[in-house]
Amino acid sequence: MKAPAFVKDAAAWALPYWTRGPAGRETPHDLFRVLYYGWLLAFALKVLGSAWDVSWHFKWLRDDLAPPHLINSAGTALALALTIVHGYTGYGVDRAALRLIQWGTGIFLVAVPLDLINHRVNGLDITSWSPSHIMLYLGTFIMIAGVIRGWFMGAPPGRERAVVLGALFAFCLENVHFPEQHQEYGILSIGAWDNHATYAEPILQRFAAEQMGRPVDRAMAVQFSLPVPDALYPLYAVIAGLTVLVVARMMIGRAGAATMVAAGYVGFRTLIWPLLAYTGFPPSAVPFFLVIGGICVDLAFVVRIPAARALLGAAGATAAVYGALVAQNALMGPVYSVLTGHKGLLGTPPLATWSAVWAGAGLLAAWLACEWWLGRQPTEARVIATATP
Repeated sequence: MKAPAFVKDAAAWALPYWTRGPAGRETPHDLFRVLYYGWLLAFALKVLGSAWDVSWHFKWLRDDLAPPHLINSAGTALALALTIVHGYTGYGVDRAALRLIQWGTGIFLVAVPLDLINHRVNGLDITSWSPSHIMLYLGTFIMIAGVIRGWFMGAPPGRERAVVLGALFAFCLENVHFPEQHQEYGILSIGAWDNHATYAEPILQRFAAEQMGRPVDRAMAVQFSLPVPDALYPLYAVIAGLTVLVVARMMIGRAGAATMVAAGYVGFRTLIWPLLAYTGFPPSAVPFFLVIGGICVDLAFVVRIPAARALLGAAGATAAVYGALVAQNALMGPVYSVLTGHKGLLGTPPLATWSAVWAGAGLLAAWLACEWWLGRQPTEARVIATATP
């Protein structure tokens, strides 16, 4: 069977580039764009798989070959191929970007069999916060950091550079926020239980109850759905999620960048909500509050003094996010009730408001570290990062 013409054309274009070289090699612009749009496709596949994955695990028993895992694996395979291309040819990356990509991919690939073993030994291990799962997020985070650096260092200034950086930071935010989805799906699953409309299949409920040594009751459902302290959700969202937005604003260097990154991720979560809810899969609370956090981060960059920017930004963003969480809980519950037909569903996971002080302190420390990092960059980079066109 003859290969299609476009395959032959693609091979004829790509094969001359398949030569060994060091990282930092001068890269033709068309090749550079192909490599990084390949990364966008790889991360898009991983996000599509992960978006379905948590919902799947709140409905069915775990299956290594479940459709969400296969979609995610397709993205991983493409990421591995791109890592090999960068490593062998040296095109599209400097040494630091290549090392980040290689280390991130390596950690992720080591975490996959460890996670499989963990599930064989410990059963469901449904919590997103388990050690093997954290290794998966960490590997992906380091990989995305390398790709962000590679694009940041190599892409010419202009709209395309900013848009792709924004997309990469949106993928980074999704990966960082991913473990929080356990509580976001869990709280609606508890609401469904209370309305006698459980999302989980009976076989999953029985398996979870046996693993916990309890009957199938509400206490089992709560332990299954919300297995971590209530304070973890807002603490992690403020410290980790908003730090991603701070770095995004610094590196993209455009007014509104943090808001657009947050809105892109939240918009995606909003779009997939009805796809899950009306196809029989468990829905989740949506982190709309991240958009409020992004707005506060952008507003903070009006302040030109780095330490003052960090202090005011951390205080304002923390207060706004906690306020938004309270408001979302009050306002979105009735909306979810109308959409699902279940009364009393909550709009956010349980909120420990006392944790706001610690969240603000953690965000301030992270923001100051980002400002210190920015101050160590060349003058041109600092100008780009603080520009507000």
